[in-house]
Amino acid sequence: MANPVDLVEIWRGDLCESVHRGHAVVCDDAGQIVAAWGDPEAVIYPRSSCKMVQALPLLESGAGAHLTDEQLALACASHNGAAIHTTRVNAWLADLGLGDDDFRCGPQMPDDRTAREALICSHESPCQVHNNCSGKHAGFLTLNKHLRGGPNYELIDHPVQQAVKSAFEEVTQETSPTFGIDGCSAPNHACTVHGLARAMAFFASAPDRSDTRSAAATKLTHAMMTYPALVAGEGRACTDLMRAMDHKVAIKTGAEGVFIAIIPEKRLGVALKISDGATRASESAIAAVLVKLGVLDPAHPAAIARMTPLIRNRRDTAAGVIRPAATLL
Repeated sequence: MANPVDLVEIWRGDLCESVHRGHAVVCDDAGQIVAAWGDPEAVIYPRSSCKMVQALPLLESGAGAHLTDEQLALACASHNGAAIHTTRVNAWLADLGLGDDDFRCGPQMPDDRTAREALICSHESPCQVHNNCSGKHAGFLTLNKHLRGGPNYELIDHPVQQAVKSAFEEVTQETSPTFGIDGCSAPNHACTVHGLARAMAFFASAPDRSDTRSAAATKLTHAMMTYPALVAGEGRACTDLMRAMDHKVAIKTGAEGVFIAIIPEKRLGVALKISDGATRASESAIAAVLVKLGVLDPAHPAAIARMTPLIRNRRDTAAGVIRPAATLL
């Protein structure tokens, strides 16, 4: 990944101990770059940061016309597997006449402590509904039922994934050079950081247009902003920062140091990638960009907790700090 720049620093005492490098782009509603760090043409996997793009065919096809905002938020989610998530996804499955075995995302121990401890104490194994992507896969199953496709909806040549690929390439305005298999078994299509930011700007400016895709993008963005706890969960950066911005901005993390933001009031889209994949750096960097764009109050506790968190040792003594690099600020 060529020409990354310093985005986040780790300080201990008077010494900068480590540096996380990467790329970031801010796009306007015309898809033009208004700010950039590193190489906008760096090719990345968006991972879970693009789930709202993967959900576009669900609404464009008419398959999801009956879905609630809560369900649409879950379709865009990387959730904690808490009861607020699994109860809703199980109800969604029941409405489809399907069960946990119809998922193709695989089981995952929930990140939510209460749900995790309940499974351990009852000597039960996690189900696929506990997978952080089960909401996205419920969306896939809904689209698949509408298309009358085969059961293996996660395969690249399946009509569900072909619809996702078309939507992805059209909103990024790029032909994806390759794809990888994500943690939930679905294909994840590569694009440039610029292309990902361009797609987020499409979502941000969607209320200005009346076509079917823009209406779908508007609904998905609204659902994410309205239900941030369903998009991630308590204590998670996506949830905390969307609440801190008064539900006016949609943000979404992805594995390996990816983060996006959709800012409807400014018609701006943001995408960033930390080269070494560190989540601590992607959270600090996205918070810094949001502060820079004037949509996140730097004094808000949620902003401080993500942008400049203290590093504490095992005695809970402040030993250092994570902070955005001067390049980013």
